[in-house]
Amino acid sequence: MGRFSVISMTDRAAERVREIVATRGGAKGIRLGIKKGGCAGMEYTVDLVTEPKPGDDHIEHADANVWVAPEAALFLLGTQMDFEVTQLRTGFTFNNPNQSSACGCGESVELKPADLKALAEARAGA
Repeated sequence: MGRFSVISMTDRAAERVREIVATRGGAKGIRLGIKKGGCAGMEYTVDLVTEPKPGDDHIEHADANVWVAPEAALFLLGTQMDFEVTQLRTGFTFNNPNQSSACGCGESVELKPADLKALAEARAGA
């Protein structure tokens, strides 16, 4: 196992990241963040990355690159990123153990920070 990863991604998510990168010239991957908003308090943000920012956590799976903003890492710790296509929506989904509640539309979530001690131990053990 490589170094400690904040999140993991499924093959479907990796495939979608590769598709996004392939259609956008100069893109290297995507960047996950969080912002205040939505009816539950927080929303995930997904942005195109052309130049990774220093300090971002980098996750690579099946040639797909995802960076996580430092301020989002605590809230995304242990999250599995997936990609789904349903009748109602197409997009990335986040199976997040730090999520305490979500609104009915699924677009915003209430997140609590992960345990810092657990994070430090996980990184030390990686």
